[in-house]
Amino acid sequence: MRPAPVRLPLALAITLALVVKVIILSMLWKAFFSAPQTKKMRLPTEQVEQKLLGTQAIVPPPMKAEHDPLR
Repeated sequence: MRPAPVRLPLALAITLALVVKVIILSMLWKAFFSAPQTKKMRLPTEQVEQKLLGTQAIVPPPMKAEHDPLR
């Protein structure tokens, strides 16, 4: 007969899962988001705010008609 698998208490299992997730997230942050690759990549705060929060109308480019009825 096989011995019964050992089950962790629920609180310990949740804590362990959260600790593993925090470790993985911190490694991902360190690898991809901790610092820009060059100093040239830094933008002025005002410019970023204007792009993210500004209300700019998006105008699509004019479409070229293949058959112009006025010609």
